Amino acid sequence: MKTLIFIGDVVAPSGCGFLGKRLPELKKRYHADIVAVNAENSAKGNGVTRISAESVLRAGADILTTGNHAFRRWDSYDIYDESWIIRPANYPEGAPGRGYTVLDMGAYSCAFINLMGTAFMEPLDNPFTVIDRILPEIDTPNIFLDFHAEATSEKKAMGYYLAGRVSGVFGTHTHVQTADEAILSGHTAYITDVGMTGPEHSCLGVDTQSAIDKQRFHMPARFKEADGACFICGVCVEFDEKTGKSHKIERLIIR
Repeated sequence: MKTLIFIGDVVAPSGCGFLGKRLPELKKRYHADIVAVNAENSAKGNGVTRISAESVLRAGADILTTGNHAFRRWDSYDIYDESWIIRPANYPEGAPGRGYTVLDMGAYSCAFINLMGTAFMEPLDNPFTVIDRILPEIDTPNIFLDFHAEATSEKKAMGYYLAGRVSGVFGTHTHVQTADEAILSGHTAYITDVGMTGPEHSCLGVDTQSAIDKQRFHMPARFKEADGACFICGVCVEFDEKTGKSHKIERLIIR
């Protein structure tokens, strides 16, 4: 039996810093074999840069996933040459980077796939069609998907669509952890959203007054990172590396 920790969207330098302080202890506590982290908001402002990505790696991550802010920082596209970071696989052909990667753990391997939803998001390729194209290319039963999507209905549908076919489906993007973790079809670890890592007293990591002004007046607002104490949200999954079957999923909130 192996253990994976998947950490929700890391927001800004403060989120990276808090992850660096607490992830080593978290890995030790749960005897984690692999750590995957969504890092698409890890840079100051948003997006991901080499500096922010490498800070997440130093914290203890093995694989970084992204989402709709994957290409926000045009001067950092070269990071997608690295095998440890992936972007949504349903971006059009010719976009930098790769949509999935396989991590060689010696006696076994784990595949990580990134997809983005299309409900209330950019009109990318259909994620259901794309996942059906990818799965036959992967030669390991241990397959985990970061499904970066807005609509809970789309995430739920993907979870049930892949039930029994992959080891885990983890929703990201909305930054609010849901309480619906489950093992689907006795095989697939699922949660609609793993939550975020960064300033807890915020609007998705943003200073609350900035977010209130935007919603109240419907005028452009300059968002800034919230101050205050951070937290880490994620899940811990136990899976059989020989069959890819997940046996347990536990929500994590570390304050």
